[in-house]
Amino acid sequence: MNNISQMKIQKPAHEIFEAFVDPEKIGGFWFSSSSERWEEGKTVTLRYEEYDAQGDIHILEIEDQKKIVFEWAGNHKVTITFSQEEKGSTIVGVTEEGFDENSENFISQLVDNKEGWVYMLTCLKGYMEYGVNLRASLVK
Repeated sequence: MNNISQMKIQKPAHEIFEAFVDPEKIGGFWFSSSSERWEEGKTVTLRYEEYDAQGDIHILEIEDQKKIVFEWAGNHKVTITFSQEEKGSTIVGVTEEGFDENSENFISQLVDNKEGWVYMLTCLKGYMEYGVNLRASLVK
């Protein structure tokens, strides 16, 4: 089973794509830091200062301004898509695969991850459209 989330953002796809892959920009809406620019085949370390946590993702595929595919949390595969609309807005979609439907924690994992993706997309919208870092309120 897949976990799917999406949001419309009033910015062109190339700007939103860059916010993900540029380590200088990702802290404005998602992780506190990224060890390097996201490129196909690389393993990137992502850090959450506010939770004193970090982890690695492995970039499986990148299609400039259209798609990012990475693996994290063991066998979870995440696909982020950028669908440019006519008037300069973009639909950003996130699909996560790899949930074990037979696990006793299946529903809670699905819901927890869904909440995380919606939170990230909401922070992305605030950052891209209004220049606001919604994550900043979490940092003490």
